[in-house]
Amino acid sequence: MKSLDLKGMGVALVTPFDTDHNIDYTSLEKVLDHVIGGGADYLVVLGTTGETATLDDDEKHAIRRFIAEKAGGRIPLIAGMGGNNTRRLVNEISSADLSGYSAILSVAPFYNKPSQKGLYCHFAEVAKASPLPVILYNVPGRTGVNISSATTLRLAADFPNIIGVKEASGNFKQIEELITNGPADFQVISGDDALTYPLMSLGAVGVISVVGNAFPKEFGKMVRLCLDGDFKSALPVHYRFQKLYDELFIDGNPAGIKYLLHEMGLIHNVLRLPLVPTSIETGNKIDRFLEAFS
Repeated sequence: MKSLDLKGMGVALVTPFDTDHNIDYTSLEKVLDHVIGGGADYLVVLGTTGETATLDDDEKHAIRRFIAEKAGGRIPLIAGMGGNNTRRLVNEISSADLSGYSAILSVAPFYNKPSQKGLYCHFAEVAKASPLPVILYNVPGRTGVNISSATTLRLAADFPNIIGVKEASGNFKQIEELITNGPADFQVISGDDALTYPLMSLGAVGVISVVGNAFPKEFGKMVRLCLDGDFKSALPVHYRFQKLYDELFIDGNPAGIKYLLHEMGLIHNVLRLPLVPTSIETGNKIDRFLEAFS
């Protein structure tokens, strides 16, 4: 199985909706062109930022195919495929049309809070079922469970097609253990824009970014400088975005980034319940950042 180089800036794509809350493919194509034209290294389709939990199976299939058609060949694509019902997820992976995709990103099971043994067994089944390389996604703030470094390293050792982990635990000791002790070709990716600079200084290979939806060129510059080892030049870029990191997530993700993309003229500011748009106060803060940035 061919692996995938995850160095650089991946972008966790939003799913634009029209004012009737249907998928807005015209706006989705605008975002794709903006992100790819801005120099993103790869795209993550149907991740958390894509509001995947609010999409039905037909919509997910349609989005995967649309993006494969519009972006395929220009940039590697990663399909978000996760869940808390292992049997259902394995069936979905086995039956999905993943042509045009280079890997899957699979989040830890949420809500039912499995043990470390349960997490190992879950991802073992995912790895066995997947025709593509697998990237684990550890985000305990959303799922309620942390994939320990020991479990991640055991999975990486036992299943060669598990090629990396998107780490959003914020636990620097745990992440450093993964970077230090993982197999030679195992890739650790920041799952948090705000922590990308410090994690890359420890050896992470890049980020799967939310900010990159709006500022792929500018945020990607920082990532590339870090990859080149020029952390001195990258630091001012990190600080330039520091205020935005907080403001985009005040009202939850992707409310902040959707507001920002709307202000940039790329999408409607529409989310599906239970998510709602940012407050006026948060929007004003993002507006001030955008005015100062341009």
